Amino acid sequence: MTYRNPPTTPRKSATFDDYTLSEIRRAAATGIYDIRGAGAKRKLPHFDDLLFLGASISRYPLEGYRERCDTSVVLGSRHAKKPIELKIPITIAGMSFGSLSGPAKEALGRGATLSGTSTTTGDGGMTEEERGHSKQLVYQYLPSRYGMNLRDLRRADAIEVVVGQGAKPGGGGMLLGQKISDRVAEMRTLPKGIDQRSASRHPDWTGPDDLEIKILELREITDWEKPIYVKVGGARPYYDTALAVKAGADVVVVDGMQGGTAATQEVFIENVGQPTLACIRPAVQALQDLGMHRKVQLIVSGGIRNGADVAKALALGVDAVSIGTAALVALGDNDPRWEAEYNELGTTSGAYDDWHEGKDPAGITTQDPELMKRVDPIAAGRRLANYLKVMTLEAQTIARACGKNSLHNLEPEDLVALTIEAAAMAGVPLAGTNWIPGKNTF
Repeated sequence: MTYRNPPTTPRKSATFDDYTLSEIRRAAATGIYDIRGAGAKRKLPHFDDLLFLGASISRYPLEGYRERCDTSVVLGSRHAKKPIELKIPITIAGMSFGSLSGPAKEALGRGATLSGTSTTTGDGGMTEEERGHSKQLVYQYLPSRYGMNLRDLRRADAIEVVVGQGAKPGGGGMLLGQKISDRVAEMRTLPKGIDQRSASRHPDWTGPDDLEIKILELREITDWEKPIYVKVGGARPYYDTALAVKAGADVVVVDGMQGGTAATQEVFIENVGQPTLACIRPAVQALQDLGMHRKVQLIVSGGIRNGADVAKALALGVDAVSIGTAALVALGDNDPRWEAEYNELGTTSGAYDDWHEGKDPAGITTQDPELMKRVDPIAAGRRLANYLKVMTLEAQTIARACGKNSLHNLEPEDLVALTIEAAAMAGVPLAGTNWIPGKNTF
């Protein structure tokens, strides 16, 4: 008698999954690495792994419709004569004109102004539309120096010295030739249609002592009026925050690896840096160790999506957050109404990330004149303002439930973690225990 094993379901490798196999085949066929925009797509510990402990008997909640919950924040009060005063602790991150279309940049300015917050220029300089519609505009000072000039430095409300981004700490940016239009080329002093790569480090300083000199130079240029931010990618947040403070920064911006980028190598996006959640507590600890917590403000960015994320970041010790990808979605990026056109590009709405190609059907990450017409900056700005309003209301709802009359009164004690990883990163107890991994025992 012959015995046969029953048929089994074919099993695919967890290591060599479908996406990994497709990348190997693509690399073998083309001989070039993949470039894309957006941020890390791998699953990482994030704010979803934290929960708030609302009030009951041991805590007294506030009444949602009758008791005030403050959301305002002042940024840059350490040295600047004119610190930035915002109504909400949610700012718009730096996204360049070149990466984004002119109407999209204008919409960001309009939405931020309606909401009482600030927006940021990004690489490539300041457009008149953005300056004209942004009540509070932060000017990014990047290694490339593209579009940088003294007039715009002085016209800004703050200056952000960009050392790195969360999606590519230690790496430079890219803007491929198809997006370098006549206007982009003129602003950046580049030849039209030629690929551009930004430098990975500043050309005129190499360390914290030099950074201190650069910050003093910027203060003198702007008559000590403007707050000076220093932005770092989330790689070594404790030391980078400490060194930025010692160099004289008014505000430190820490960008985690869920933060987006216009374009860079995917291997960079997915394998360099740390999750946003892992960056917050070390940065806060650095400020506390220096006696500068709340004196130097901390902004965190990278994967902020809703009011709960905002509240959790503030509870961990942050002064404000910054959004980029979420703001673009609010404007209309990756909108399902353009699904047929996304399909023609070989993708789908919600997954489109080839921002470097300049073919964005939504008209946001492109310089194509016809596609840009699809962005109504007034309507898009209103959508962004609506989104920021909802985020703020959500954060207030949580703060009141925890008995806090200000978002800035939220604290680590209000949080627990659902996983050991999140508990260790955030420095809060694992739910149902008093255990903080690495700090105490059960």
